[in-house]
Amino acid sequence: MAQLSLDSIKKSYDATEVLKGVSLDIADGEFVSLVGQSGCGKSTLLRIIAGLEAPDAGEVAIDGVPVNDLPPKARNIAMVFQDYALYPHMSVADNLAMPLIMARLPLAARLPIVRHLTPKHRSERPGIRGAVEKVAHQLRIEHLLDRRPAQLSGGQRQRVALGRALVRDPKLFLMDEPLSNLDAKLRVQVRKEIAELHATSGLTFIYVTHDQTEAMTMSDRVALMQGGTFLQVGSPNALYTDPQKLDVAKFIGSPEINVLPGERRGGHVALMGRALNLAIDGEGPVQLGLRPEAIAVADAPGLIFPAELDRAQLIELPFQKRLLEDLGPEILLHGHFAEHPETDVRIRAQKSGKLRMDGPTASRDELTALIDPDMILAFDAAGERLAAHTLALQPAGAA
Repeated sequence: MAQLSLDSIKKSYDATEVLKGVSLDIADGEFVSLVGQSGCGKSTLLRIIAGLEAPDAGEVAIDGVPVNDLPPKARNIAMVFQDYALYPHMSVADNLAMPLIMARLPLAARLPIVRHLTPKHRSERPGIRGAVEKVAHQLRIEHLLDRRPAQLSGGQRQRVALGRALVRDPKLFLMDEPLSNLDAKLRVQVRKEIAELHATSGLTFIYVTHDQTEAMTMSDRVALMQGGTFLQVGSPNALYTDPQKLDVAKFIGSPEINVLPGERRGGHVALMGRALNLAIDGEGPVQLGLRPEAIAVADAPGLIFPAELDRAQLIELPFQKRLLEDLGPEILLHGHFAEHPETDVRIRAQKSGKLRMDGPTASRDELTALIDPDMILAFDAAGERLAAHTLALQPAGAA
């Protein structure tokens, strides 16, 4: 295991500034995901950690030792790439053994035919074979050792790529979008296997992805990148429930958070002219974020109204439904509030049973939505989070 420290890392390509002085400390055995849209700098940062790119400024340290001047092979870091990079002419066993052969054997002991005559090859061969068998057992690919990559499925190839990195017993385990070439079902399976591998190995994992689901389900912490900087670093739950910027709230969560215009008047907040029992210091417009599950639907046959909610404490708004998506145990309603038709709104609601698609809820376009002020996330015009607190209930009506 290893602790990693990134201090003010900068990187530019010609006039394009890719990394703008990013800093991050990762503890021994931690699983941290770098997540963000394409072009945000996450893969460049991973390559700098691996030593495949040199930073223009800043320091990379492993276990407190600066490694900026060390080549990749001297950093004891394993990296899994998006395209697996397996040797097609070699068996799985030989692919797994190759990192150990390159690290432990001199050139003469690696040459075909001649290598079998060298004492070094004979002495190291049992240890290499044992390491390969151990990793194959850990990843449940023992039965594939004699096959070649072309004979493997995508998920099997991914496990071989993981094994080839793991067999070296690295300090850091880096992964650059390793699941992007897999179909949806395989992604779920391999995602689980990577999480189990982290739990059993105790290694420090740094995982790059643009898929928030991968980052949220596997990570101890998520570092959300945008434009070469970190917008927020924290636990998956913190980024979802307590985003410090509107861009974080929009990126984390599927479907995307609803953003509605609000007003501060004398410190009190109004949503579409209706007073909320919510206070935010200052005056002027605010942006109010509502997760799709933070909006309840009242008096809708087939849908659950959360028992913990007191309807008297909620703000009631007419909702115009345009589309209903049946997701199995829940539904997703698309539409808008009648008083604000220009803003799309999504509501996620739990089903009480089998919701008939020809039933009253599915066929009705006019529904009643209820909002819990405690679930509102408030942001200023620049997208920065605002502190808000709930007040005693105010009477309904214009603010």
